Amino acid sequence: MPKIVDAEARRLDVVHAVFRIIASDGLERASLREVADEAGLAVGSVRHYFASSDDLLVFSFGAVIDRIAGRLELALTVVEQQAGGSPEQHAAVLNLLGQFLPLDEELAVDACVWMAFRHAARIKPVLAAEAERSHRTVAAVVGRLIMLLSPGGADVQETLVIEAERLLATMDGLCMHALLQPEWMTAEMCSDVLTAHLRSLGAVPAH
Repeated sequence: MPKIVDAEARRLDVVHAVFRIIASDGLERASLREVADEAGLAVGSVRHYFASSDDLLVFSFGAVIDRIAGRLELALTVVEQQAGGSPEQHAAVLNLLGQFLPLDEELAVDACVWMAFRHAARIKPVLAAEAERSHRTVAAVVGRLIMLLSPGGADVQETLVIEAERLLATMDGLCMHALLQPEWMTAEMCSDVLTAHLRSLGAVPAH
């Protein structure tokens, strides 16, 4: 009797192999042959699900975006349930922003893969659509967060985009710094930087 293969599970196995390769050796090594070896499959088996390296990379980029977006949406729901300005809200906000950062092994792999794909999209047109979706998805969450944390009024509406971009830039910088210098940019340091940023928004009371 022929073995029944779960196509979606097999695709995810291949995508996870892509993630491991990118995290350890960079996106340039993520060819069909290298990915097949990493996944313990024949190249033909990988081609059954992905016709080309480009197809595989686009699918993998989309997968990491969906993983991060799912965590962000779940964390944002928790923020929305907390009283404004409360310690519980502050903790929930730090948890949400921590989903961007390499604070544990799973988050580190996702952050590394996400950053690698975003950088590659600059010179790989095939990744451009997913790069745009990545930015819009994350920016939407950050924009909603800024609205939750802001005291309200016309001035807030006028500066919403600027504050969202300022927070996005802070998160990008922290993510890169934590990936490159994890001994210095620890989880505690990231939390301190984020708390200082939130204080500048008026979301955390000054000491």
